Amino acid sequence: MSKTAFIFPGQGSQSVGMLLPAHEAWPQVADTFAEASDVLGFDLWQMACDGPAETLSLTANTQPLILTASVALFRAYRALGGPMPAVAAGHSLGEFSALVAANSLDFSDAVRLVRQRGEAMQVSVPVGVGAMAAIIGLDDDTINATCATISRSNEHVVLAVNYNSPGQVVIAGHSAAVEEAVVALKEAGAKRALPLPVSAPFHTPLMTHAGDVLREVLATTDLRDPLIPVISNVDAQAQQTASAIRDLLVQQVSAPVQWTGCVATMIDMGCERFVECGPGKVLSGLVKRIDKSKPCSVVETPDDMGTTLAELG
Repeated sequence: MSKTAFIFPGQGSQSVGMLLPAHEAWPQVADTFAEASDVLGFDLWQMACDGPAETLSLTANTQPLILTASVALFRAYRALGGPMPAVAAGHSLGEFSALVAANSLDFSDAVRLVRQRGEAMQVSVPVGVGAMAAIIGLDDDTINATCATISRSNEHVVLAVNYNSPGQVVIAGHSAAVEEAVVALKEAGAKRALPLPVSAPFHTPLMTHAGDVLREVLATTDLRDPLIPVISNVDAQAQQTASAIRDLLVQQVSAPVQWTGCVATMIDMGCERFVECGPGKVLSGLVKRIDKSKPCSVVETPDDMGTTLAELG
């Protein structure tokens, strides 16, 4: 049997009313949202259903919401007889979902962690000071060199923060530096350079405060060696010890997401198929851009789940 990798999405995959068919079909979804709501002190499922979108997009809400949706779908998949994947990975926030799936982190602890992570990330940089932009159709080396040239001081920094796939990179930093980089990268040949509707420059050194907060919270959180390897965003390597995972989760807040490398590592490990476990299909699209020969299915709806379970045999 070929190896299967489960991949878990990060921020940006949320939408009002998401997982309604899954909630109706599988009790694990309602149970998982109820568990998260108990930790958070408010009804997370009602927020998911009613929104508004602006509320869902607040980082402190988005992170527990995506985590809960992803874990709920994974629990439903397993309850329906789905085999344990050979390896797991998540994009940014999704790495916490992967760790729950790998039994390295208890779900209730993960909800608490990502809520505090989101709050800390939002307050690390005042609104308007930081920005992010997606760069399409330009090679990594040109992007890195251009950003290095523009980053003239500690108050004018921009760098690549999400290596999502070949030709799709996100940059972030101080607003003025990002604006300057967008112009320069278009001149350098980028097909598109699009500012993103976010209020903080995630995965940059400007997030150091959030890393410090997360370090303190993780110090009192139980982490176990995962049952399956989990690929770290920081170095795109398979991690199998709790101590290494703890350190890398702190680094991840202010380090670039090496998603292209993560997928390449899983393929090198022998993974022939990917399953995106969470709302949306963002990661499925990135896998196709990285290696179009590798199939990637989803488990978001009952129809999706049935197809995926049949394919996995």
